Amino acid sequence: MIPVLSAKQIREANAFTIEHEPVASIDLMERAASACFRWLVSQFTVDRHFHIYVFNGNNGGDGLAIARMLHLSGYSVHVYEVKNVREPSADFTENKNRLLHTGFKNYAVIAGKSELVLHHQNDIIIDALFGTGLAGLIKGWVADVIKHINRSGSIIVSIDMPSGLLADSSSLLKGYTVVKANHTLSFQVVKMAFLMKENSEFTGDVHLLPIGLNENFISAVKTQDSIIETDDIKSLIRKRKSFSYKGDYGHAAIIAGSFGKAGAAVLAAKACVTAGAGFTTAIIPRCAYSIMQVSVPEAMCICPPFKSVSHDEYLHLPVDFNPEKFTAVGIGPGLGKNKSTASLLKKILSQIKKPMVLDADAINILSENKDLLNLIPPNSILTPHVGEFERLAGKAENDFHRIDLVKKFAKDFQCILVLKGRYTCIATPDRKCYFNTTGNPSLAKGGSGDVLTGMITGWLAQGYDPLHAALIAVHLHGMAAESAIKEKSENAVTASELIHYYASLLK
Repeated sequence: MIPVLSAKQIREANAFTIEHEPVASIDLMERAASACFRWLVSQFTVDRHFHIYVFNGNNGGDGLAIARMLHLSGYSVHVYEVKNVREPSADFTENKNRLLHTGFKNYAVIAGKSELVLHHQNDIIIDALFGTGLAGLIKGWVADVIKHINRSGSIIVSIDMPSGLLADSSSLLKGYTVVKANHTLSFQVVKMAFLMKENSEFTGDVHLLPIGLNENFISAVKTQDSIIETDDIKSLIRKRKSFSYKGDYGHAAIIAGSFGKAGAAVLAAKACVTAGAGFTTAIIPRCAYSIMQVSVPEAMCICPPFKSVSHDEYLHLPVDFNPEKFTAVGIGPGLGKNKSTASLLKKILSQIKKPMVLDADAINILSENKDLLNLIPPNSILTPHVGEFERLAGKAENDFHRIDLVKKFAKDFQCILVLKGRYTCIATPDRKCYFNTTGNPSLAKGGSGDVLTGMITGWLAQGYDPLHAALIAVHLHGMAAESAIKEKSENAVTASELIHYYASLLK
């Protein structure tokens, strides 16, 4: 796992590296600038013009070091120091002297709107005004500079953080002015701000550049938030024993489907089988029976007794469901919110004592019947998208607040909460969050969530810890999407195909 560090912890990581490597702070800054320089020259040819805006703190020092390196490599560079009353940092002053000693002439200290220059579409603007250390609102003259940068029409590259963006809390407050970068070149560690959808219009593409911060310090930092790595997932997956048989890998129940939504049940059941459950039983309405038998012959089927054609469009009681028969239950895909399905969910929740997976309409039924929340077995896995979660737990003021609500919900109801999104967040009852970075926009398509539900249920059925089942399934689900777009466009990938690519990844 990669810890997600706060701004304070990042400053501590810098200080620890400086003290224990040991390395002078100006030399650590040189490393950071060199990493940015290498990225810039790999992206932009020598005929491009760079315009670098700096404030007189350490982020500005990074910008000046980058200016020196670009200038000495033959690039056209202009630097604009935004005048202010604050004393410059020692490293800023040193890098300013180093730049000017090269004979660099295009250095201006700007103090008003009349001194701002127009930029061209082909220019590259480097924003080196403020980094992670920013703690408050940018206003006045500096805010005018940021607005000027945003209106330029040029490619904007921010160093460390887009100026004005807060690392640990929401920047979507009245009066906040933030640089809207096309690229953000940040240093070695992930910041919470980069994981929030609300910040994507400011950060653009984020590139983490290694600068030699002390890895022992970073790994030892106490944080509630982490990034999942593929090696973590590999270490969780157990090898099957040579003399095992299907009974060793559990019996999963997929409770899903309704008239017109049999496909959701099919996707979940097929994904469950592919995840490795020894047995998979699909508990479905009668209208989905033939479809399931043809589409997923590996799955057994249970349907309620026949009542009438209209009644058999939804699952209803009585249904032959014995919780002791199954090692894991996944419920919700395509289920519908009919009164009969709500009654069915209540009955199942009152019977099951082991962790289960709840998705889609199971979550929507819970949202409309909050008294059922207390029936959820401990360590169950809920997999809402943002809209479903807000119906369940209330509307969030911003993305940071939503993560707080996710942690609170997981703690209050002692469950694993999987909030689906670009960086899916998996929260635990002890308020820890694991963010997944695999995946791409091909997953923004109906059926993707049904596949994920089946995958999680399949791993849970095999006896995996609920958290581990969620981590494995979410990470590989995203990796399957990444594999798919090597052969197809993001538009064209289907949920059914995710299962195929997922199966290949397991090998």
